[in-house]
Amino acid sequence: MREIVEAIMAGEGSTSSELSALGRIPVPPTYRGVVVRADETGMFEGLATGDKDPRKSLHVQEVPTPELAPGEALVAVMASAINYNTVWTSIFEPVPTFAFLRRYAKLSAITKRHELPYQVVGSDAAGVVLRVGAGVSKWKPGDEVVAHCLSVELEEADGHDDTMLDPEQRIWGFETNFGGLAELAVVKANQLMPKPRHLTWEEAACPGLVNSTAYRQLVSHHGAAMKQGDVVLIWGASGGLGGYATQYALHGGATPVCVVSSPEKAELCRRMGAELVIDRAAEDFRFWSDEHTQDPSEWRRLGELIRTLTGGRDPDIVFEHPGRETFGASVYVARRGGAIVTCASTSGFQHEFDNRYLWMNLKRIIGSHFANYREAWEANRLISSARIHPTLSRVYPLEQTGQATLDVQHNRHQGKVGVRCLAPAEGLGVRDPELRARHEQAINRFRGE
Repeated sequence: MREIVEAIMAGEGSTSSELSALGRIPVPPTYRGVVVRADETGMFEGLATGDKDPRKSLHVQEVPTPELAPGEALVAVMASAINYNTVWTSIFEPVPTFAFLRRYAKLSAITKRHELPYQVVGSDAAGVVLRVGAGVSKWKPGDEVVAHCLSVELEEADGHDDTMLDPEQRIWGFETNFGGLAELAVVKANQLMPKPRHLTWEEAACPGLVNSTAYRQLVSHHGAAMKQGDVVLIWGASGGLGGYATQYALHGGATPVCVVSSPEKAELCRRMGAELVIDRAAEDFRFWSDEHTQDPSEWRRLGELIRTLTGGRDPDIVFEHPGRETFGASVYVARRGGAIVTCASTSGFQHEFDNRYLWMNLKRIIGSHFANYREAWEANRLISSARIHPTLSRVYPLEQTGQATLDVQHNRHQGKVGVRCLAPAEGLGVRDPELRARHEQAINRFRGE
């Protein structure tokens, strides 16, 4: 592993790093990865969700390097990032992810590799290709890449118009093994995209899942198909998903109404260029009067505040991801004929809303899940051209992935939390310093928060 890192580091400071020699370095028989263990899935039984501690369930351990299958690539992971699916995996909610691995293992002898007594987690990665499997022609050892998290078989017709509709579509590192929070990762070759050359490893690793998700959810015709002039209500507008949604709204000619939970997060939205910001904590919105009962008067109060900010307009699009806590309000405040586009449900999957406001006002609820390869590629292209910027706020070493996940679980972070894997320090991997210099302030606006 040391020889691999030394070869990659030899390219530091070069605008055209030559790393093809990596193909001649032997592949290590084992590597360190962040895992959950099948024999520990009951460790949090009886505890409330908030009391389940990822530091106890996420372990950094040495694991065997799997053989590559046709169409796959082995990547030396320089950096990765924490997503909310890492939180769910670590606390074994809503179900232990080993159920996903067992189901995947039934497909073929190749997928059987994924059913192990441990799961290497993580759905983001930036690094360098070490090896490619049979049939891979687009990528070669030495290519600097990022990986998106769509793992798809494409053996059924359903997925050939939109790969997200393939019945064997999965999220890598959540519903599969060999994820990105590790020194090595196994991906399908059609998960790979060029690493943005002006970003560090940790900056390049953090957009993948959330940036692509926000792109499909808000911009793509498979999502809300945002257009110029739209008013877009964005929950958690300074967070991992919302930070990208805010940028897409601003750069797409829409007007974001950013909902956040603190003055610091409100200031972050303003630094991105948003003018209309709601601090829900300061406004003391209480959409639920108790655990089982919502308060429609609070929906109305939110709607009135939005119209005050927008000059009387209701949102054309509501960008939803908190789920249960906010969904009733989201359906209410969307304009007549508007859309509520939803994913994730980080506050709960069981949504409740008053259907009269949906059906009588011809509103639409659009379900959105990650992105297909084309959407992920387009989202990455916008990062690479410095039109959309990473939202990285803090970076942990691999050994502290449990703490990083705990921070995300309890919303102690801004934007995205990164993890160094093989990268020996932060700030490495920049190949286009001139482009970086032109956008340094925007790239770093989440840091130190």
